[in-house]
Amino acid sequence: MNKLIKFIDDIFGEASPLVESRWKEFVEIGKNGSELELFSELSFCVLTANWSANKGIIAQKEIGNGFYTFPQIELEHALRKVGHRFPSTRAKYIVENRWIVGKLREILSKPPESVREYIVKNVRGIGWKESSHFLRNVGIGNFAILDKHIMRLMLENNIIKEIPNGWTKYRYLDYESRLVPISKHFNLPLGKLDLYMWYLVKKKVDK
Repeated sequence: MNKLIKFIDDIFGEASPLVESRWKEFVEIGKNGSELELFSELSFCVLTANWSANKGIIAQKEIGNGFYTFPQIELEHALRKVGHRFPSTRAKYIVENRWIVGKLREILSKPPESVREYIVKNVRGIGWKESSHFLRNVGIGNFAILDKHIMRLMLENNIIKEIPNGWTKYRYLDYESRLVPISKHFNLPLGKLDLYMWYLVKKKVDK
């Protein structure tokens, strides 16, 4: 673990302006974003499961409020156009999730742990990683986003012994807890630490 702390410390200064800029965007949308903007972030997290965050950003810019307004077949076509791996399934999930528009602000006002679990249980195409991702992207930084890049970094630095094929609540919370000492070392919430770890792997900060 000390090895990973050193690696993050080495890139901290160069990554910090990018991380802080992105973090301000997350906080802003969390505080002042419309229900459709919040739903766009939720839909982005549905898209990026087993796909690319960078391509998800492109898709989000292309589709905009279409996540809420497009008929399912049109949304599927738009996802196919931007090269999504699973356009039909993801379009179906997003359309089925539209019930949450108008309720998101109220849901997000609840305690973060209960919000994360509620989203996992009630939103299609969202698991523990995606729910954590969504909450981070609206400025709730309590949770780790355990994607494949972060998991490989944890494995390489002997924080975990294996990368699981799937998540249970117990396993996700267990793996997440292993990053807490690092977040405390840097005095960062887990969601912001993720951005530094992402920069360590990718040399850029997406979302």
